[in-house]
Amino acid sequence: MFEVRLHGRGGQGTVLAAGILAKAVVAEGRHVVAIPQFGFERRGAPVAAYLRISERPMRAMTNIYAPNCVVCIDSSLPRVVDIFAGLSAGGVLVQASRRTLGELKIPPAIATVALCDAVAIAREVFGRPITNTVMLGAFARVTGLVSLEALDQALVETSFRDAGLVQNRRALALGHARTVVHRIDRKEAA
Repeated sequence: MFEVRLHGRGGQGTVLAAGILAKAVVAEGRHVVAIPQFGFERRGAPVAAYLRISERPMRAMTNIYAPNCVVCIDSSLPRVVDIFAGLSAGGVLVQASRRTLGELKIPPAIATVALCDAVAIAREVFGRPITNTVMLGAFARVTGLVSLEALDQALVETSFRDAGLVQNRRALALGHARTVVHRIDRKEAA
């Protein structure tokens, strides 16, 4: 089982991104449980969504407390929320950021970091900082858990207007193409 926790802010499409990812995983023949977490549902407030991905059916319908992967679609969230809480050793961070790996504080549990300047891509594609589909492309690139084709098909099945679908497909592809993946050898770092 692979567990993913997505972090974003209200209005950024974090829960929608989890739903799109879930559709893509199911289309590829695996099982998935997607769980949104809502607090005060206001624009800009921190939001989380959870996914469990497995080859076998699952019953667990709880939040995820020890994820294998954290996807952070808003670069300012690590200053407000402990996005790394409970992250499993050897974990994966998929971070929307224009910063370099050396500029970020990466906890020792993380073995792989994927950095994507999602805001720049979103501004290029949408004209505003909507980063959820960009970060789905980044997730696909770093984890290999879902194909870009399955995510693209899940976008088609999501109710976007024609122009929105074209933009979201482009954002997904650019997020995949422009993500920089860093593997951290913790033995050398110690």
